[in-house]
This record gives sequence, C-alpha cells and structure tokens, in this order.
Amino acid sequence: MSMDEEAPSLQERPWVLLNSTDDVEDWIARHNRDLQLAVTKKYSSGHGICFRLQAGGEIYLQTNGDGDILLDVNAEAAWVSPLITAASGVEDPQTQFWALPGERLVALIYGLNGLIEGSQIVLDHRFGKPKNFY
Repeated sequence: MSMDEEAPSLQERPWVLLNSTDDVEDWIARHNRDLQLAVTKKYSSGHGICFRLQAGGEIYLQTNGDGDILLDVNAEAAWVSPLITAASGVEDPQTQFWALPGERLVALIYGLNGLIEGSQIVLDHRFGKPKNFY
C-alpha cells in the first residue's frame, strides 16, 4: 500500500442517498477500491459489502471475477425480494441466495438506495454459492 492509500475502515458507514445512476457508479468505484485495499491473503474469499436495511434485515453482496453478483439476503430482509426481481429481471430463487448478471449492479443499488440504512465492507462472510455462480 502506498503512502497515499490508507486502509479503508471496516466500520459501518451511514448511507447517503444516491441521486442518479452516476452517483451509484461513483459509489461502486469507491467501494470497489476500498474493498481491494482491505482484502489480503488472509481473506481470500467471503469479501463483499453488507447493506443494512432501514426496515430490517441485511443483504450481503459479492461479485465474482466476471462481475456477476451473488446476494445473500437474510430472512429478515426477505421482504425486499420483489424489488430485487424488478431491478434485476431475475425470478426469486426461493432461497436466500440470488445469482444476478453483473450488468444489473447499478440498477440493483439504485433500486435499494432509499431502503438502505448503512453499508459495511465485510471480509469473512460465508456466502453460500448457487451452482451456476462460479
């Protein structure tokens, strides 16, 4: 890590409402950079972002090398499934794990935007992976 790069905080950050898809793309770029700085050999898998929802529940987001998205939607956040389907075009898998095409990331975050209380980088979440994810 260079002198200009500071290790990102792993503390939850309060959510700041994103007003446009450009704001979402900027948010993705910043969090991608922070995540890359935080990941070490010790955390070779299980890293991503956790969104804590205002109305309850958490969604963990991880991407693979191709940019495809894996969501782990805990039981308390299952209420958000119709929004995930609307933003991604993917039918509800009837499990907590969703595999989404990477090109839907901006639409997904923009759709969830008004429902998020905070976000946090996670380095050791136990993502269950659908067979078609990797």
